[in-house]
Amino acid sequence: MNWRTLPGIVVLGLVNGLSGAAADKTEGQGATASPPYPPSPVIAGIQWAPLESIVRRGQGSDNFPLTWSDDDALYTTYGDGFGFKPFVPKKLSLGLVRITGAPDDFQGVNLRSESIEQYGGGRRGKKAWGILSVKGVLYLWLGHADRKGAQAQLAWSKDHGRTWSYADWRLAELGLVGFVNFGKDYAGARDEYVYAYSHDGPRADGPADRFVLMRVPRERITERGAWQFFVRRDEKNRPVWSDDFHQRGAVFEHRDACLRSAITYNAGLGRYLWWQAIPQPPGHKDRGDTRFDGGFGIYDAPEPWGPWTTVYFTRKWDTGPGEHGDFPSKWTSPDGRT
Repeated sequence: MNWRTLPGIVVLGLVNGLSGAAADKTEGQGATASPPYPPSPVIAGIQWAPLESIVRRGQGSDNFPLTWSDDDALYTTYGDGFGFKPFVPKKLSLGLVRITGAPDDFQGVNLRSESIEQYGGGRRGKKAWGILSVKGVLYLWLGHADRKGAQAQLAWSKDHGRTWSYADWRLAELGLVGFVNFGKDYAGARDEYVYAYSHDGPRADGPADRFVLMRVPRERITERGAWQFFVRRDEKNRPVWSDDFHQRGAVFEHRDACLRSAITYNAGLGRYLWWQAIPQPPGHKDRGDTRFDGGFGIYDAPEPWGPWTTVYFTRKWDTGPGEHGDFPSKWTSPDGRT
């Protein structure tokens, strides 16, 4: 888990009209050479803290999706590692961590639970791509449910991670499902639904041309039949939904570049922020591996279904961007700018 820390970690500049989003528009790099959407009408750009200010915890592990729970702690999972110090004795494909403190002084404690810990490296072990807290219940979207790198499965815990239950159904068509996070324990959510998203493909390491969006009543998250799929936006920007997965439409399009990502609502700005890794080029041995090298885009929208615009875009950051990026609402200033 990497975090840049200063009195202001990330500074979001606001504008009243259209402004150029920071972008690397290097020619000759195919579909990822430039942003897929126009500049944000609200956010002018991002000023990052210096490289040397990065705080690294949980070294040797990856992923780290985050949610803010009712006990005021952040919960996260890690993949293919030993967690936070003191490390767990055996490498896990999926482990759970409880994080407390401020971004410049946070502590992570490994939570041991036989009912959620997974073993088996890479595609052979289940991993968590999305985590959410609603009414004190933790929900996880697990990937590699078939232990071959594909399919998604839902798990949940009613005791802050001590014990877990699993859905008896899977999403065989999607491989990297995450949740849209709001405030503490889902405070400030736009309505009575929980939203989730995925690149439109079954394998966790295969980029797609688009992302899809789903929703479910927050009281029925564990029921497969309660989930609906975004089809399109109508002429008034209202979403059209369907119970039929085959009617799903694109909520975001970027040719051969949709894979790892995370969405959090920034209440101060009234915008959804979507971090998306840019996959490695075709022919790379693991196109989803951006731990040590690569780029990403950050996009914003007034609603989970868009319309999306570009806040920041780079094909190569000044350090490895990692495989998951979040703007935790707990660590976001009230005005949304830091």
